[in-house]
Amino acid sequence: MTKYDSYFKANKTTWNEKVKIHAKSEMYQLDAFKKGKSSLMPYEIKALGDVKGKNLLHLQSHFGQDTLSWSRLGAKCVGVDLSDEGVSLAKHLNNELNLDAQFVCCNVLNTSEFIKDSFDIVFTSYGVIGWLPDLKPWGKMIAERLNKGGTFYMVEFHPIVWMFDYLEGKPIMKYGYMQDEVIYEEYQGTYANTESEMISKEYGWNHGLSEVINALIEAGLQIDYLNEYNESPYNVLPDLVENTSGMFVTKDKLYPLIFEVKATKK
Repeated sequence: MTKYDSYFKANKTTWNEKVKIHAKSEMYQLDAFKKGKSSLMPYEIKALGDVKGKNLLHLQSHFGQDTLSWSRLGAKCVGVDLSDEGVSLAKHLNNELNLDAQFVCCNVLNTSEFIKDSFDIVFTSYGVIGWLPDLKPWGKMIAERLNKGGTFYMVEFHPIVWMFDYLEGKPIMKYGYMQDEVIYEEYQGTYANTESEMISKEYGWNHGLSEVINALIEAGLQIDYLNEYNESPYNVLPDLVENTSGMFVTKDKLYPLIFEVKATKK
């Protein structure tokens, strides 16, 4: 037992409900996905290149679309997620699409207790680290699961994005960039379906870029690059505007919306 267990339990309950809603949402386009549409975005495809024949571990895989998209590109994939409903749907999709991915239900911080294999690539993306209270064990687990010379890649919403409360329909700066205290939010709907009647009850934590980078360095990884972008592939924040490349930006472009990190285990 840890002091965070009640938070993780509440988040798991919420994510189990979200899976049912997200699978039917326009955002996740599940029917198009089943017909061959990839769920991967340009950033991760460009960063990881040809994954054919590589072993890939996908952390916090939701109901498996990205994992299965990598599998379609020829990677041998394992997805990990906290939600039993997410893992159950992921396994169902894997069988339905006749792919060979595997899925494990566990807290991502406990991945090494459930998975002993090592991988050429560890991948995670968009809305992941905010569910973790401490990134040091996360970095350590990533290093444990990587082959020597293996690649870690993440693309994630920028920490500045999480300084705002969006529940009033507009961004109001409320939380610290390096805030240690847990953040609790309770609201109707989800990012993929704001009209849903479900009540999301969520506990999260803010992590600045230095915390992310140092957690990986302390775990023994070498940082290849850190990039920040003032656009997002997802229209999940209030008042974003679509640009010519199909990404979404704030009207004033005053701060970045996402960042990416690539690192190597030496």
